[in-house]
Amino acid sequence: MQSLSDATIEALTLLLSGNAEIWGIIGISFRVSTLAIISAIPPAILTAFWLAHFRFPGRKLLIASFSALLSVPAVVVGLTLFILLSRHGPLGDFRLLFTQTAMVMGQFLLSYPVLVSMSLAAIQAVDDRAWDTARTLGASALRAFFTLLYEVRFGLLTALLAAYGRIIAEVGASMMLGGNIMDYTRNIPTAIALETSKGNFAQGIALGIVLVLLAFLLNAFLHAVEHKSDPR
Repeated sequence: MQSLSDATIEALTLLLSGNAEIWGIIGISFRVSTLAIISAIPPAILTAFWLAHFRFPGRKLLIASFSALLSVPAVVVGLTLFILLSRHGPLGDFRLLFTQTAMVMGQFLLSYPVLVSMSLAAIQAVDDRAWDTARTLGASALRAFFTLLYEVRFGLLTALLAAYGRIIAEVGASMMLGGNIMDYTRNIPTAIALETSKGNFAQGIALGIVLVLLAFLLNAFLHAVEHKSDPR
């Protein structure tokens, strides 16, 4: 068995040498997660705005439901979609199981409640008069909406980073919906799970390093944007 130091050195070598297998896995992971988050952002922000500025029966229950969905395990989301997309499921005719599309669907469902809950908190933190003032000054509903989003941009960015961090590192839904197929649906977390179970710690460490670096880069980006806007 490799020592930890030897495995780490080999992991760095795999990354720095441009190993095709490693970087192919990284590419699949980023492509799937980026498509999922881009698909989830518009409906999530609209939902958060709707919940923040409109009163209707069941509103509080709906808000509580989104908060509860934050704690739903990824594997449960994966199982639900697996049943729907399986050959005998209601969506089986679309043949989406074990495809990147199915993985995007799973990650969409995982990121959506995170985006809604955190965006709602950000929008509610802004004085309601910001919206009312914009409308009073003659701004159209669309322009007032984007003005409000600009006011809460840091809260929205935090929601985006939190949601992206959750989906790019989840393994349960991706394993069930993608099937961990090499060069097609094998992403970073599923590859880590497979390679470490086989005793190939170098690949697992290499991919783990990518996830850790991503976390640092995302947080550094957020702090840089906040500092640029408020240099105090």
